[in-house]
Amino acid sequence: MHTAARAFETAWDLRPMSPLDRTARRAPVTGEREKAARRGLPEAARESLQRTVREAAALAADDADFLTRLRDAGVRVREHHDENGALDGYAVALPGDRADHGSRPVWFSGRTLAYDLSLPRIRERFHPTVAPADLALAHTRIREAAALLTRAGRAEGAGDVAALGDLLVMAAATAPAPVRDQIRAAAAAFEQASRAPGTRTLHGTARAHFKASAHALEHAPRTARGGGAPAVLTLLIALVEAVEAATAWHRAQHHHAQTRAAARAAALLREAATLTTAPPPTRLSRTVPRTVRVTPAPTRGPATAPPVTGVPPRPNPGPGPGRSR
Repeated sequence: MHTAARAFETAWDLRPMSPLDRTARRAPVTGEREKAARRGLPEAARESLQRTVREAAALAADDADFLTRLRDAGVRVREHHDENGALDGYAVALPGDRADHGSRPVWFSGRTLAYDLSLPRIRERFHPTVAPADLALAHTRIREAAALLTRAGRAEGAGDVAALGDLLVMAAATAPAPVRDQIRAAAAAFEQASRAPGTRTLHGTARAHFKASAHALEHAPRTARGGGAPAVLTLLIALVEAVEAATAWHRAQHHHAQTRAAARAAALLREAATLTTAPPPTRLSRTVPRTVRVTPAPTRGPATAPPVTGVPPRPNPGPGPGRSR
């Protein structure tokens, strides 16, 4: 079907779509959504597990660190070992999510959650633990990484956009409430852009900067909140620059689906920046004095009118025929 679609695009001069590159997001199926609705959950178990696994993978330095972060996040973890005892896979489940009339948990392997959440692909993203940097330094590193990404080659850029996707995941996890929905949507939109088709080399010059910035957000989430709107705005501007660099890189590599995904993420981040700079709504006071006393001027003598109340007196309509109730 994909081969036929490419032929039609060429014959009829249509806009070519992306080939089957296994980078699209794996969305919950209808049954998973209906199950979440029956349980009163805001999202399907697959979506919750995808986000939890991505946050753990974004910061993990090795297998043990990755599995520990998953368990600390409150999900159930099942390890798979080969005949020699080496870890070669994993599966996760949400507590309380069961199948077969509650007899067993619903397990999702990393590969079934997303193409880049299998254990081999997660291992490609492991980065040595770095000391948490100051958040202001993280902003500078993000801008430096964006400049490096604009000059990255095909193989180097693949590692850079993957690390940028991890950084957006952490930015969404630590974002303050007013912009959390927009940043979380931006991270979800950039998910496909973080997977470059046709390559598995995830080492790039900007990768270390993005990873260090992600650790800075992990260790200083309250700093972003405590810094108020200026700190959040500075972070968002830096992220916009990085995502726009990723958009340009994907466009140069003719990754059409990834280019659209990155552009959508940049638009959502700019929307979050707009919300950050908007002044907070003012609350008008509803307190109205029940009685307002008018003090007469000294030259006019004493006041003869009664006090003016907040509710004017009702006039006497008289017995006329046009009176209405």
